[in-house]
Amino acid sequence: MPIPSLELQIQTLPDNPGVYQYYDKDGKILYVGKAKNLKKRVSSYFNKIHDTAKTNVLVKKIITIKHIVVPTETDALLLENNLIKTLQPRYNVLLRDDKSYPWICIKKEPFSRIFLTRRMVKDGSEYFGPYTNFKMVHTILDLIKELYPLRTCNYDLSESNINSGKFKVCLEYHIGNCKGPCEGLEPLEEYQRQVNAIREILKGNFKESLKDFKKLMNNYAQNLQFEEAQKIKEKIEVLENYQSRSTIINPKITNIDVFSIVSDESAAYVNFLQISHGSIIRSHTLEMKKKLDESDEELLELAIVELRERFQLLSKEIIVPFELDLGENIKITVPQLGDKKQILDLSIRNAKFYRIEQLKQLQIVDPDRHVNRIMAQMQKDLRLPSEPRHIECFDNSNIQGTNPVAACVVFKDGKPSKKDYRHFNVKTVEGPDDFASMTEIVYRRYKRLLDENEPLPQLIIIDGGKGQLSAALKSIDELGLRGKIAIIGIAKRLEELFYPGDSIPLYLDKKSETLKVIQQLRNEAHRFGITFHRDKRSKAALNSSVESIPGIGEKTMLTLIQYFKSVKRLKLATEKEISDVIGASKAKKIVDFYKTN
Repeated sequence: MPIPSLELQIQTLPDNPGVYQYYDKDGKILYVGKAKNLKKRVSSYFNKIHDTAKTNVLVKKIITIKHIVVPTETDALLLENNLIKTLQPRYNVLLRDDKSYPWICIKKEPFSRIFLTRRMVKDGSEYFGPYTNFKMVHTILDLIKELYPLRTCNYDLSESNINSGKFKVCLEYHIGNCKGPCEGLEPLEEYQRQVNAIREILKGNFKESLKDFKKLMNNYAQNLQFEEAQKIKEKIEVLENYQSRSTIINPKITNIDVFSIVSDESAAYVNFLQISHGSIIRSHTLEMKKKLDESDEELLELAIVELRERFQLLSKEIIVPFELDLGENIKITVPQLGDKKQILDLSIRNAKFYRIEQLKQLQIVDPDRHVNRIMAQMQKDLRLPSEPRHIECFDNSNIQGTNPVAACVVFKDGKPSKKDYRHFNVKTVEGPDDFASMTEIVYRRYKRLLDENEPLPQLIIIDGGKGQLSAALKSIDELGLRGKIAIIGIAKRLEELFYPGDSIPLYLDKKSETLKVIQQLRNEAHRFGITFHRDKRSKAALNSSVESIPGIGEKTMLTLIQYFKSVKRLKLATEKEISDVIGASKAKKIVDFYKTN
């Protein structure tokens, strides 16, 4: 049976919420998506040209559309998540996180054992986690061990086994780490009371344990059992110390999940914090590889569904940085201030740090890939005909028209190439005329490169707006380089990018790496130009304040002025004081000069 046309397939789609699937000519799945209205959402793919090339390529490949209708949008979210994980379509977000993380298990058995495990067995045991930070798991287990003497053996401590004397106490009992339930030396009720206290600690509630320990300490002290009281006091200190490190917000905030997102051009990083009794009891960051320039809202929705399912989260309230639609059963909070805003900011900070870590690791492991990615991104963002592997940036420096200078800094593969930096003294311009200075400097720079057959840059950046750009273009036109080198101007205040012949500036995303590279170039040009300008101004000031002394060079005089702070002090200094700085022969010349003059 022939496949019906796409137009016919779209016309017959329902107006209900559901999940749609795109397939290519070979029946291979390309993309899975969710929609409030299947017909409207799928139609939107085919009635316009998309901003990203990837989406346009996807649309061209679609031959078959399948769909599944569901009662609500929440169900669509869950189904989309499951289908993406099962089918792994080429154009869907890639969730990079299939590690097996450890859990803390409270075993369902008489005299429950508490231990670390990677396997969840559905036998009625309780599991807390998963913990993404191993250090945190071991810290919690050490804390539990220090506070409560629990058994570590795996004996079947049924009542009949204990009564028949089947087991004997081990070394753990003799050194005080266990109270000997295997020989019936500790009643089950007492042991389970400790397990209940540990359960509360794992949920982030330290209040009950602290209350019990303080009560016990006071009882020991009243009965003059000061050694026992001191041991309990030490346990309270351990618990309080752990609590102070884990509690960062209002203890009234309980059973809340916090989600935040930080994204760049190619990936998004979603951080999740689980809060119970004012403590963070779990933190996790998920990396999501973008495929079709998805929005932060789409990515965060997908991540929340995935994380809630994976970590079995049942909280009724979640904190997020912007409004989302996750169904009626979940309360969405977008805090603007207070404790909840503080915890959201912490989550965002975690996501940012995770992203920086990943990028640093990528740079170390595969530096070429990192450079290639940035170059391709810059070409796309700045609409250039080729990758800007060689960029030059110009900046003018003058103060009230004195000592006009300019700087040219060079970046190769997105990194400063300091050996190629150049300073320029402005020669043909009188007074503070920045536009004329720019024309002169750009002409001199590229006339020289052409004369010496040196490679030309792919991109020139002019530090300034439309006026500076027009001034630089005069020289580019005069040298016949228009069309051979891309040139843009960057205005200082709003990070506006100006292109030749276009009065409307381009604004880049504040988070984009392209803008960061351009800002770094501009700042470097400014720094390099200002340093040269200051040196030149200092020399001019020195020459005007110091007479020319026969046999004494400029460097020597600069050293003396830096040491004596002024010419007046230098004149008053003794020959011995001067010779300590520059040597006896030069000191004699200076002293003789000031005596005769």
